[in-house]
Formats: sequence, C-alpha cells, structure tokens
Amino acid sequence: MKRKHVGLFMMATLLGLVFMFSVCAASVELEKLQAQVNAVSQKADQALQEAQAARAAAQSARMDSARDAERISQAATKADSAAARAEAAAKMAEDNAKKTEAIFQKSMKK
Repeated sequence: MKRKHVGLFMMATLLGLVFMFSVCAASVELEKLQAQVNAVSQKADQALQEAQAARAAAQSARMDSARDAERISQAATKADSAAARAEAAAKMAEDNAKKTEAIFQKSMKK
C-alpha cells in the first residue's frame, strides 16, 4: 500500500509541476499579449491625435477659404462697379468729344 501512496504522491507532484509550468508559460504569454495591447493602444492614441490635428487644420483651411471667397466676392463687386463707372466716364468723354468737335466745326465755318 505504501507503494501505491508513493506512486500517487509522484503523480500528484508531476501534475503540480506541469500545472506550475503551464501557469508560468501562460503568465509569460499574458505579459506578451499585454505588451502588444499597450503598443496598439499607443498607436491608436497617436492616430487619434493626428486625426484631431488634421480635423483642426481642415476646419481652419475651410474658414480661411470662406474668408478668401468673401474677399474675392467683394473685390469682384468693386471691379464691376469700377468697370460700370469707367464705361459711363468713357461714354461721357466720347459725347463731350463729339460736342467739342461740333463746336469746333461750327466755329470753322464762320
């Protein structure tokens, strides 16, 4: 019977050692997995920060372009107004030139 207990004791010891090594191996794997999760988490945080910076830059560019579009619109309005005034001035100058020519021709006939 003592032999039976020794065999049982050896079997229990062997199972205990196997369990202990498997727990150690599992904890090493768990640490590796945790390191990978941490690395992925850092990459995700960095990607989020870059995305937020890109979003802010895009919004700033959109605001700048809207401001520029408004300035362009105002400049176009001013240019149209100046062109209309220039046309009116040219017509008036042409009319005055015709009147002056007519007065000159009339004075030459006398």
